[in-house]
Amino acid sequence: MISAPMRVVHVYKHYYPIIGGIENHVRALAEEQARRGYEVTVMAASPGHRGGERMADGVRLVLLPRLATVCSTPICPTLPSRLRRERPDLIHLHFPYPPGELARLVLGRGTPTVITYHCDIVRQRRLLRLYEPLLRRVLERADRVVVTSPPYLRTSRYLPSISDKCSVVPLGIDVERFAADGRASGQRLRRGWGIAEEAFVVGFVGRMRHYKGLDHLLRAIARVPAARLLLVGDGPLKRRLQRLAAALDVSERVTFAGEVSERDLPGCYRAADLFVLPSTSRAEAFGTSMVEAMAAGLPVISTELASGTSWVNESGTTGLVVPACDPARLAEAIDRLRQDPGLRSRMGAAARQRASSLFRLSSMVAELDAVYQSAAALRAV
Repeated sequence: MISAPMRVVHVYKHYYPIIGGIENHVRALAEEQARRGYEVTVMAASPGHRGGERMADGVRLVLLPRLATVCSTPICPTLPSRLRRERPDLIHLHFPYPPGELARLVLGRGTPTVITYHCDIVRQRRLLRLYEPLLRRVLERADRVVVTSPPYLRTSRYLPSISDKCSVVPLGIDVERFAADGRASGQRLRRGWGIAEEAFVVGFVGRMRHYKGLDHLLRAIARVPAARLLLVGDGPLKRRLQRLAAALDVSERVTFAGEVSERDLPGCYRAADLFVLPSTSRAEAFGTSMVEAMAAGLPVISTELASGTSWVNESGTTGLVVPACDPARLAEAIDRLRQDPGLRSRMGAAARQRASSLFRLSSMVAELDAVYQSAAALRAV
């Protein structure tokens, strides 16, 4: 139970119904905190130029007017003043979102602040050079910094120097939702997509973004003629990937399922025989979809990124880890698990156990509560 529920403001660039790893995490965290007695506000950019406010599942959502979008980052000029007006007990920033971090700096030192450091800034390297001094100042000013895995704490360029204020809190999910027996749902979805019951299906769930490595996954599938590929999700690279599938002559073995309902999401995992996360950079810091697949009892193939993914997925136990950007090695791993049902079963069982032990939403919220109390205590001294 929460020792002292707080008035908390979460700050990130987007919120549901926009879907993504961090967006999904902020939503799950905010809703669970609200159920436990927190007074929760989420500040995010409005999809358009007009702001608004509404309640959703116990969470107060403040959508700020968006002036422009620069390098995938919404610019909301009213964010600093609106954050000042809230006067919460604690501000929880979700990095990376530079406007949110700069807005917090403008407010000064008054309010306890926690930052979840989700991932390094990978793509906008030139802008990072300009932002780096401010980033270090933001991290130094924070009372506590949350990191999602031990490897990311060790390997990030910015975290080792402030390790004394860092806490490792793995991302959590509703394990029971994905662990429930969804075989019937999986078979129903297969039929709807025209996938034969006896087919061997490799699954992926997530946004089709540059760092997800789905081009390498398509090239790997081209090397494993006995496997089908199920891609659940949408994103800016979808049409390019569809063209690549056609060029590789695998279109008949690839299902682009698009976005699915929340109700059907657990069944998407049960429609697959194994799960692959073929990401190519440290922008993939943790891999929540991988945890969902593990909770569903699937073995996982992931790539070595020197991030948290190879900690989440234990190679040889819950699945296999292969080099990034290597379709040949990825194909070998897929075919190895395809040909060995016993190994798939053992790894799937171990994956489910690891998800249940380490990645529960309830555990994450309890650990974050301790971080919040620690941050508040630092300001009370």
